[in-house]
Amino acid sequence: KGLARKADEDVGQTEGTRMLILDQEKCKPQMPAYDFLARLAGKCAIGKECIVVDTKAQQIKILDSVCLACLNRAKHCPGDAVKVINLPVNLNTNVTHRYGLNSFKLHGLPTPRAGTVLGLLGANGTGKSTALRVLAGKLKPNLGRLKDPPDWMAIHTYYRGSELQNYFTRMLEDELKVVIKPQLDTEYVKLLAGNKVGDLLAKLDERKVRDEYVQKLDLGHLLERDVKQLSGGELQRFAIACTCVRDADNYMFDEPSSFLDARQRMTATEVIRDLCYNAQHEAEGRKNALKYVIVVEHDLAVLDYMSDYICCLYGHPGGYGVITKVASVRNGINNFLAGYIPAENMQFRAEAITFQVSKGDTADAVTSEVGGGSGNVKGRLGVVSYPGMSKTLKNEKDGKVVSEFTLHVSPGSFRGGEILGLLGENGCGKTTFMELLAGSFDKDGVAEAVKGQAEDTSEHSLAGLGISYKRQNYAPKLRKFEGTVQALLEKYVNAQMADRMFRLLVLKPLDIESLEQFHVKHLSGGELQRVAITICLGTPATVYLLDEPSAGLDCEQRVIASKVIRRWIISHMQKTAFIVEHDFVMASALSDRVIVYTGQPGVECTAEAPSPLQDGFNAFLKQLDVTFRRDPVNLRPRVNKRGSAMDRAQKAAGNYFVFDAEESSEDKADTKEDGKSDKGKKKKWRQWQVIVRGRQTGSEVLCRARAGARCTARGACTLASWSKRRRAGAVRTRSRECGMVPAAASVPLSLRPEGATPAQGARGDMHSSLTSVPSRRSLDGADGGVSS
Repeated sequence: KGLARKADEDVGQTEGTRMLILDQEKCKPQMPAYDFLARLAGKCAIGKECIVVDTKAQQIKILDSVCLACLNRAKHCPGDAVKVINLPVNLNTNVTHRYGLNSFKLHGLPTPRAGTVLGLLGANGTGKSTALRVLAGKLKPNLGRLKDPPDWMAIHTYYRGSELQNYFTRMLEDELKVVIKPQLDTEYVKLLAGNKVGDLLAKLDERKVRDEYVQKLDLGHLLERDVKQLSGGELQRFAIACTCVRDADNYMFDEPSSFLDARQRMTATEVIRDLCYNAQHEAEGRKNALKYVIVVEHDLAVLDYMSDYICCLYGHPGGYGVITKVASVRNGINNFLAGYIPAENMQFRAEAITFQVSKGDTADAVTSEVGGGSGNVKGRLGVVSYPGMSKTLKNEKDGKVVSEFTLHVSPGSFRGGEILGLLGENGCGKTTFMELLAGSFDKDGVAEAVKGQAEDTSEHSLAGLGISYKRQNYAPKLRKFEGTVQALLEKYVNAQMADRMFRLLVLKPLDIESLEQFHVKHLSGGELQRVAITICLGTPATVYLLDEPSAGLDCEQRVIASKVIRRWIISHMQKTAFIVEHDFVMASALSDRVIVYTGQPGVECTAEAPSPLQDGFNAFLKQLDVTFRRDPVNLRPRVNKRGSAMDRAQKAAGNYFVFDAEESSEDKADTKEDGKSDKGKKKKWRQWQVIVRGRQTGSEVLCRARAGARCTARGACTLASWSKRRRAGAVRTRSRECGMVPAAASVPLSLRPEGATPAQGARGDMHSSLTSVPSRRSLDGADGGVSS
């Protein structure tokens, strides 16, 4: 009766304030959820059809405008088949596409720009793949109209006046060819199985650049191999090459860095960036020489290095997703990590994500609050030394040795309460080293000591100390399990499931409780990865071995997984862990010391002794010829542009990875300009934007530095100090030696805003460099143009 009194049309649920998600996989005929909702159908107290049974399709449907009485009844549906998701109050972005009633919906679309790389950043299940399908023309958006979906002309009219109008115009006129590199899964391999790598590349080579990409992506030794025989990294490089050799106007890449090592990720980034501009098309006089490039990526370092602009996605995975407006790379990523979008005044996450997890202070605080702690286990494992050894793996066919690989391990040691990261390229023996430690080669006894004497490998393994090993290829074994996730966890880590600390520090952050009723064979790659990490951490051991724990996880889940691993293994248990990780952001957040691999991958490599974090990262990055710095806001590692002033300065100093987060002049300008929002300053910016369009080649340049900040040219400017620049009128002649000053800053003095001081001109120019980032072609071209 109480619910009936509440069920009034005037006080019913306001449409748009919340949405209901009904999992049809849990609500099929003869299931408890289906029977429960079928009994509620047609029993609304106010006579509305809130819950309807579709007998023809044998489905249950719940209206979005369901009354409060039926809503409260539906929330008690068994099996958690019904979820009620509260929508943001100030969510004003219109619906782009909705898959059906009680199903996922997407708000907004990314805005690609010709000649630039647009990056998409967001959690799994928030609509990134849906947005790519819409922009590729493979999914016609229904604009949220399920009963009368619009046609393409109505969709074009809907986006009239926006930046997407020209894009959809070219799509409707068949002037836009789109190529997508999909996510790698079993279906992709099955589709191409039986074909050789070289034959497929030759068949798809529309640009006649097959040999160039074979050399860049190191596919020469794979041309005669069948696609189904490729490893994960080889298959990823092959998929990227198949996309790049196509002649298209829009190139889309869905997670192009998966399964690649650090060197291959940098190579793939440069290959993808080169697609933005086609010099051959411009030489032939063809239109649209500037190409669209859209990338979905979870590795923040790769996304930062690859993209010119960022569109963030937030929402409820599987419920709804919202695509934000285009932002600069640094501000877009930092806003997403902060959980707050200033341009839309939207806070979608309660806590900000930072990368200061290596010290373990937060974990100690958590364990002390709940009454746990590591005082009872500290000091149990002292310093453990392992000797130098070698291991040779031979690949035999018909009794003949086809190939062999030798791994040399230098003597080293480890202690309790630390994580050792393994840094090296694919094929250098990281997994082989983990197998040696786990005792996988104890039976064959093939390892030899460095002195040359034959020796049993059991003396080198750590199996006697207690090992918990999450392998790289864990999925086939787990997917064979016939049962739910809860049954799987009870089978392997039943004792830990009753531990309060394990639930607090592992199960809750990894959101395992939401997966307990799912069947293991139906889990996605990221969900199965979280389950595998849980099983590894829940197994009692002294040494934990984790091989690529970030594979399949989105950017948020990677940071959470890093904190979970450190909190449980280091702060709570005071044990030791060896981790193989290619995501540089996660590797830097997890590792206390690192083991660097040197040599020729696939032939002969050496695992050096564990070294301090800074020395190890510098040695590894020197092999890759890449430099990193830290962002001062959230301490995330950022890749320096190759050949930039900071890149050259760090290489000259031998400091390839900067651990101190010193805010550069560009970072300070980004932070300060991002906080300006009063109308007067906006008016000045609009006025300056008009003046920038009146640039002339060879004109003088307004200096972009301000008081107390270093010049953005980072030493390339002849006016070294701010006082000299101010006395010189903050003006100098444009020099081709200074690559840090974009052509957009070139304006004659006669075009300076009336009454504007040199400092005001510098401020306007700085804002121009942030809001309208020039493409690489415009920075190097003679015309000094800016890509709008």
